[in-house]
Amino acid sequence: MSRSRRSARTAGTRFETSVADYLAAHVDDGIERRARNGSKDRGDISGLRHMRGRLVVECKNYGGRLAAAQWVSEADVERGNDDALAGIVIAKRRGTQAPQDQWVLTTLGELVALLNGNRDHYEQEEEKA
Repeated sequence: MSRSRRSARTAGTRFETSVADYLAAHVDDGIERRARNGSKDRGDISGLRHMRGRLVVECKNYGGRLAAAQWVSEADVERGNDDALAGIVIAKRRGTQAPQDQWVLTTLGELVALLNGNRDHYEQEEEKA
């Protein structure tokens, strides 16, 4: 049986809330589920920071196949919309509801931005090309 649009939206909201609540409890109590932003989406979770830079979190409670490339690209667009340090995807892991057991997807470049606290390496790679 496939999901209806309404049941998918409800599941997505529940998943986003679970992720936000977990991050708020274990990282910073200012983290919360973000209201929709229309065409200039800035991710599903607000208040997450690393090294004084904002992080964009795109949550995916999907009913079909894992679409990592598409979702990571979406997180990157949202990162740009928010002028954030990095973007990550938190995807629902089948077989568990526990927020700490969900998948976190990103690119190596985004991981370097998180570890360094800046996006300078992107500019350096563009200069080489």
